[in-house]
Formats: sequence, C-alpha cells, structure tokens
Amino acid sequence: MRPSVHLLKLCVGTDSIAELADWHRRRGDEMRALGRDPRPVHVTRMWPKRADELIDGGGSLYWVFKGMVLGRQRILALDPRDGADGIRRCGIVLDVEIVPVVPQPRRPFQGWRYLRPEDAPRDLDAASAAAELPPKLMAELSDIGVL
Repeated sequence: MRPSVHLLKLCVGTDSIAELADWHRRRGDEMRALGRDPRPVHVTRMWPKRADELIDGGGSLYWVFKGMVLGRQRILALDPRDGADGIRRCGIVLDVEIVPVVPQPRRPFQGWRYLRPEDAPRDLDAASAAAELPPKLMAELSDIGVL
C-alpha cells in the first residue's frame, strides 16, 4: 500500500465541528428522504491528481475552522459530479464521523492543499480533559509538548 496523503480544506460557513456534524446530519436526512446516498460529500472544482493515494492510502480531509485545524473525516471515494453549468467537478465522499484532532494553526488559503501524513495533527482523544479546552490553548500546549 502506498503511503497515504491527506487534503486540507477551509471549512466555510460553520465555526465548529459540532456545526459541521449537524449540517452533515441534516443534509444526510434530506438525501435519505430522496432515496439518495446520505453520506457527506464535499464538492470541489478540481480533481486531486493524487487520487489513488487519497483513497488507497486511507487519506482524510482535515478541516480548518477560523484558522485552526480541528477535525478530520476519512475520504471514502471521489465521485464525478456535473454542475448546473455543465462543468465536471469532484465529489469527495466522506465518512460521517468527524474525528477531533490536536488543533494546529493554519493561514487562510483558497481551494484545498495536500497534507503529508507527518505534517497532519494527531487525533485528539475525545475522553481527554484537553478536549474541553479552547482550540488556541490546545495548540499552544501541543507546541510545547504537553498534549
């Protein structure tokens, strides 16, 4: 198996993992009512050139909320999607579970970026008392090796 690669994406329109999860749940309910696949899908204009590594290597989409990477979702598939304008796009099919990660600061960017596994923040143990701390404080604690 090839080493995995991940994607990094700004989460626009939601401020937290809880809001994103709620949006995914509501959208999934709508899709289920229409008899369609209820899994979360993020549609993007560009198709990843490293698609095989994302899928075969167990890649995830890491979400940046207000300048901090806070969570990730495993990428299950990449599906072509045609827009109303006739332009083909990439539907990134995601696992419904959003895994909290140790917060990591990120500057704004457009689109998505590849993220090497060694640069990805580690998963945060949800049972940890640190999970209740503000993201910026968790990031600082991580930087000094406490988390």
